[in-house]
Amino acid sequence: MKVLGHKIELLTGLLLHDVTMAGLQELRFPEEKPLLRGQEAAELENSDTFLLAMDTDWKEHDIETPYGLLHVVIRGSPKGNRPAILTYHDVGLNHKLCFNTFFNFEDMQEITKHFVVCHVDAPGQQVGASQFPQGYQFPSMEQLAAMLPSVVQHFGFKYVIGIGVGAGAYVLAKFALIFPDLVEGLVLMNIDPNGKGWIDWAATKLSGLTSTLPDTVLSHLFSQEELVSNTELVQSYRQQIGNVVNQANLQLFWNMYNSRRDLDINRPGTVPNAKTLRCPVMLVVGDNAPAEDGVVECNSKLDPTTTTFLKMADSGGLPQVTQPGKLTEAFKYFLQGMGYIAYLKDRRLSGGAVPSASMTRLARSRTASLTSASSGDGSRPPACTHSESSEGLGQVNHTMEVSC
Repeated sequence: MKVLGHKIELLTGLLLHDVTMAGLQELRFPEEKPLLRGQEAAELENSDTFLLAMDTDWKEHDIETPYGLLHVVIRGSPKGNRPAILTYHDVGLNHKLCFNTFFNFEDMQEITKHFVVCHVDAPGQQVGASQFPQGYQFPSMEQLAAMLPSVVQHFGFKYVIGIGVGAGAYVLAKFALIFPDLVEGLVLMNIDPNGKGWIDWAATKLSGLTSTLPDTVLSHLFSQEELVSNTELVQSYRQQIGNVVNQANLQLFWNMYNSRRDLDINRPGTVPNAKTLRCPVMLVVGDNAPAEDGVVECNSKLDPTTTTFLKMADSGGLPQVTQPGKLTEAFKYFLQGMGYIAYLKDRRLSGGAVPSASMTRLARSRTASLTSASSGDGSRPPACTHSESSEGLGQVNHTMEVSC
């Protein structure tokens, strides 16, 4: 055992030396809140289909809120002081279409077995939802955010780490602005912080007259290049959006999302009494995604000391579907930055647990960059090829843009 311990210690030292030699800025983390080794939750069976994954350990709930019922699917129960992972899907989808591939990924299950996971479906978007009656007023984006405290209270969560995509990312960001004490961290994919102007609004209306609703929504989810290629993924989503989600309910959600207002956020110090997200935030977008400009602008409006910008190479509009492995590893880093993962599995080291000081490197197909000309922050560290982590005090003190 002493020999094995010596080898691990030596390997850890070599990795940290490699970081120093590469001239990387050391990433420091706050007080560690290690995970307990509780009983493992039953693993979900891997599946390439959207709706056939085994959901035997998930429980469905309909929760009363000030603005109507919310359909919620939950696995596990609150675990001490650890937050719940709460997700919110994009418009045109539901929690299954949006997150099944990501949460069924093997390495992601290694994370989620330590947390209670709560998937929220926007009103009327879940599988088998009844159509809203004529004249039903769909909740505004602000009201959708105001429904979430009822979920937190119903299950007794102390706070949550939110994972949102598109419209869901906007809802979770609004939730964190209104109820900051309930949100410990946010992963926001494809977020657009801007409301639609008159030109965009007119273009959307015109598109609705000339295209079917599923095709209109697809142009929001996928880039033009992806739509032209008409890959099997795009075809699958076209079919699922048209057949699984109630079209009348979807139209109401789509209309409300396109009527959203600008997120009231500004980078601290840029305007008097600037509002911003107070929790750690990881912004994620594919390098071939229609939401790229919006995510870049959102990055420019957030506090660079608590924000990470992850731009994923070889990924389109749905990085959680096309690159679940890379996104999972980035999420591990994000959780470790908040002190919630004491050990990560490194398969290169006999599959054993490795202290946080020797985390694995995030494999990237492109050179990572810690500079972003479009972010509006001119004081950035020099470019590097990868990022590492080591134990210490405090948090990352820059907004990090990486292509992985």
